[in-house]
Amino acid sequence: MNRKTIGMFAHVDAGKTTLAEQLLYHTHSIRERGRVDHKDAYLDSHEIERARGITVFADQAVMTYKGTTYYLIDTPGHVDFSPEMERAVQVMDAAILVISAVEGIQGHTETVWQLLHKHRIPTFLFINKIDRVGADVDRVFEEIRTHLTTDACWITGHIAEDGQVGEALLECMAERDESLLDTFLAGTKDNAFWLRTLQDQIRGHRLFPCASGSALQDIGVIEFMDQLHQLTNVDYDDQAPFGGRVYKIRHDHNGVRLTYIKVLSGMLKVRDELCYGSGDAPTCEKVTRLLIINGSKSQAVDQVSAGDLVAVTGLSSAEAGQGLGSYSDKLAYDMVPTLTAKVIFAASLHVKDVLRAFRLLDAEDPSLDVIWEESLQEIHIHVMGLIQLEVLEQLVRERFHFAVSFGSPEILYKETIASTVNGYGHFEPLKHYAEVHLRLEPGERGSGLTFRNECHANDLSIGNQNLIKTHLYERDHHGLLTGMPLTDIVVTLLTGAGHNEHTHGGDFREATFRALRQGLEKAENMLLEPYYEYKIKVEIDDMGRVLSDIQRASGVFEPPITTAAHAVITGKVPVATFMDYSTELASFTHGRGIAHFAFGGYDRCHNEQAVMERKNYRKDADPLYSSSSIFCAKGHGYTVAWDEAEAKMHLL
Repeated sequence: MNRKTIGMFAHVDAGKTTLAEQLLYHTHSIRERGRVDHKDAYLDSHEIERARGITVFADQAVMTYKGTTYYLIDTPGHVDFSPEMERAVQVMDAAILVISAVEGIQGHTETVWQLLHKHRIPTFLFINKIDRVGADVDRVFEEIRTHLTTDACWITGHIAEDGQVGEALLECMAERDESLLDTFLAGTKDNAFWLRTLQDQIRGHRLFPCASGSALQDIGVIEFMDQLHQLTNVDYDDQAPFGGRVYKIRHDHNGVRLTYIKVLSGMLKVRDELCYGSGDAPTCEKVTRLLIINGSKSQAVDQVSAGDLVAVTGLSSAEAGQGLGSYSDKLAYDMVPTLTAKVIFAASLHVKDVLRAFRLLDAEDPSLDVIWEESLQEIHIHVMGLIQLEVLEQLVRERFHFAVSFGSPEILYKETIASTVNGYGHFEPLKHYAEVHLRLEPGERGSGLTFRNECHANDLSIGNQNLIKTHLYERDHHGLLTGMPLTDIVVTLLTGAGHNEHTHGGDFREATFRALRQGLEKAENMLLEPYYEYKIKVEIDDMGRVLSDIQRASGVFEPPITTAAHAVITGKVPVATFMDYSTELASFTHGRGIAHFAFGGYDRCHNEQAVMERKNYRKDADPLYSSSSIFCAKGHGYTVAWDEAEAKMHLL
């Protein structure tokens, strides 16, 4: 049986979940159609989702249509839950992007489009709510062609049930390929050829089918389902060795870890052994159960094949994005939080219980990046926005039966260096010995911490060289300006030394951390902050106000693109100064302005000194890091300050 995974995407309130309900109803997967406003939608099964009327979790359902099994994934439409959406994207065979015929292209619509475009997911556009007062399908279609893609083509009324392709759609296809244009002008009537070509253009991201209807009134829905069925094709190999991709982690009501996998090739059976993780020692574990998840229900099966989505028990540490079997890589995700918040809880709660709960949530949503600040006895998390914090409060209360709140979210700053230096670390209390020399260089933006090795095996054993690399990556390192995480630094191991008798576990950790810190003391340190890449569309009379606001927010902009009525402004601006601008824009444009914000990476902080004063970080009082070295004389270890340690290094 053919298997396809289809994703549902939209800006909040475009009618995505309602359309999903209709598709499930028409394929006889559910008996009654639920509604978001009635709090009975099949795919919004969590109490949190029903209470708020928004999709928070990327849940899935199974439906069968004309001999094909469809896995339907309904993704969150709110920007605060974008990481959940992104993790699901990369296992999809096609996507449906729902756009309101009234509101048209909105901020999150463009975010979704860019994500689907980046991962080259074949995308169908469905203009919804055509029955609503103020609906204008032609205007929205032009917005799609202006703001999303010029390769959108109408399929409503142009694809018959038998696959006959209409003249207007043939012309649209031919415009995108010279050889097809010749075939079209020659009057070729081979419909099988044209249907196959249309499938190829959609799959190759060269054409984007657009349909319209009303999900609530069930207008155009079954026709759209039939078109989706005819125009999507997949090519999975059941006979190849097993390969899969983890796209989600959940825990059931008993706390059992469920690893959600898209099977990309071959077959998987209960009791099969799965290996994952890179390096010389991958983790290998046996599958104990296979579950097909359908809404809030699950069905145990003995085996699954290429194209299936399955929840697996038995894997203890596979993470979202991890390849399995013949896929050994691990995906990186672009949508990362730019805010950090402190977890606040009652003194009567044991911190270990709270931390354990957040570790579970962190496994399910790795973008939380839960951090335990040992010295402060505090838990900090990374978040996308205030709505996410509100949902987390409710989630913790429901799942773990205790109450938490959060401190005011703060911008997640990072630190780097702007100059190349060498750092030296020596750790020699009595009966211990390690020395490490590192070179620190500025790295490319977004590169994180990169390790290189120029140390010869004659100077330091390969085992100890690998130990130094392991220690560098085992935790975040604090910068000197604010104590925020270091990033975009190339660390090169130059040389090092140990002692046959006196070097013990942890000695190279101490020497490595001290070498890194000593190098930072000598470097030109720089504070980074997150930036938005924005695109703002307003009426021409509002352009001056927007440009002034951007300049006041320390942003930059490209020359605006203008028409007689509208202006489109693009550029970069600090998140700290612009995170609430959507509300302000809606206010002074009376809802007619459209703002799209995407994470644009980190760059130099616009108000570095003010941030440093507010953080008031004391680098010499950080209990986790020391830039001094420890030497030994007359049977006693003694501390040497960073600016004096270099002269005492044994390898210089």
